Amino acid sequence: MSYRWRLLLSFLVLICGIVHVLPSLPGTGALESWLPDKRVSLGLDLKGGIHLTLGVEVDKAVANDLSQTGHDLRRSAQDEGITILRARLMPDGRLSFLLPRADQSDKLLELIARRYPELNVAAPLAGESGGLLFTAVYRPAEQARLEDMALEQAVRTIRNRIDEFGVTEPDIRKQSGHRIQIQLPGLDDAQRAIQLVGQTAHLTFHLVRDLDPKGTLPGDVMLAPMQERDPGDAESMMVLNREALMTGEDVNDARPSFDDRGASYVLLNFNARGSSNFDRVTAENVKKRLAIVLDGKVYSAPTIQERIAGGRASITGSFTTHQAQDLAIVLRAGSLPAPVSVLEERTVGPSLGRASIESGILAAAVGAAAVVVIMPLYYGLAGVIADIMLIFTMTLLMAGMAAFGATLTLPGIAGIVLTIGMAVDANVLIFERIREELRNGYSPFEAIRAGFSRASVSITDSNLTTIIAAAILYQFGTGPVRGFAVTLTLGIVASMFTAIFVARAVFEWRNQANGGKPLSI
Repeated sequence: MSYRWRLLLSFLVLICGIVHVLPSLPGTGALESWLPDKRVSLGLDLKGGIHLTLGVEVDKAVANDLSQTGHDLRRSAQDEGITILRARLMPDGRLSFLLPRADQSDKLLELIARRYPELNVAAPLAGESGGLLFTAVYRPAEQARLEDMALEQAVRTIRNRIDEFGVTEPDIRKQSGHRIQIQLPGLDDAQRAIQLVGQTAHLTFHLVRDLDPKGTLPGDVMLAPMQERDPGDAESMMVLNREALMTGEDVNDARPSFDDRGASYVLLNFNARGSSNFDRVTAENVKKRLAIVLDGKVYSAPTIQERIAGGRASITGSFTTHQAQDLAIVLRAGSLPAPVSVLEERTVGPSLGRASIESGILAAAVGAAAVVVIMPLYYGLAGVIADIMLIFTMTLLMAGMAAFGATLTLPGIAGIVLTIGMAVDANVLIFERIREELRNGYSPFEAIRAGFSRASVSITDSNLTTIIAAAILYQFGTGPVRGFAVTLTLGIVASMFTAIFVARAVFEWRNQANGGKPLSI
């Protein structure tokens, strides 16, 4: 490719880079409609915000799934004429169920092997009245799959909630030990953030039983505390049917609203299946109380006055506007598959972020200034070209970060400073090679061609090994380390392009315009 085509392509790349950098610069509001939407955002260590580390209790998600499998097994056995009693989850996490007729043992085991191969069934023990008591757990591979799935679902649910909460550029990622790391730049209300991401939001609907909570209760009911109306209220208990008539899986939408007195509540809209079920439930239970239970607490228990069609319900309570809004968010975004606990909480103030930015910019500015001054002094006109290539490299680096939606962190600034040194290092290798070829008697054109061709091999080899190291850092590192890896990789790619491709076109053009006279190098 001739140097003219190289210069044209380089100019187009520069224009594209400037267009992607402009949205990240202040004072470009008038051009917003003409510029790309993506821009470089600041990380938690620069902008300030909240850092959370959550632990996901995946064992409870596995236990819930095993309990559901027990109910499914009971129904499947009933369809095939096998009676199973008391399919329930034991405190040690095993599923137990009683087979009253021992002669159906082989038929039951065949059913389990055929339809529930993920279950590992232990040898049965003698049960009541000649029956057999079975226990089962998931096989290790199935348990590991369910744990990974629960962690993935927790990450997706938390991301959906935070997206609706309005936090820009959140950083949410899995960590070892069933943990989730969350960084929320620009957010300073830690308690509200914790409540939003940590609420399990398991919504169920139960019929209220008119029994004395202090007396002996039958096995088909449960006690649930009432949600406190005012701080300091004594906790009251309500007796509910243990079996849920509906769950939050059928909720299609949830929105905060206000009643005639201005009090906040949450309006629910069900999907098609939920609407049909709610219609049936209300029709069959007129004049009975239906409790709306969220995370084990009764929020409201209105009396069903008549059949309710249309798939709409409401959760009332002494909500503030923020509480109603947050409750609607978690219901709309979905429930967590397992409870989460806050293992670590840190709040980074914006003043620390400003100090980090100023220190990082100062370091980058000092390094760049030293390079800009030293290169022309040592290499003459070639050093000036190297300075121009450095500006080109920084433009492409910031444009790449904006185009990929990368977040700039303090380690990322360190990667930019390192890029400045590596970009100059590539130019030094090329210039020294050209000098050597000139001393060997080559013409300026031949020296330029030989210098770039031979130095490019060494530059490519060294930079590729650095890119491989950066890729490993990105794959196995956490947020700050990844920020360093991203800026370093983009910087290396940009410096290779400017040093090998653009600088060569400029040198060849300068040699042609100078009539083939020796270069100032």
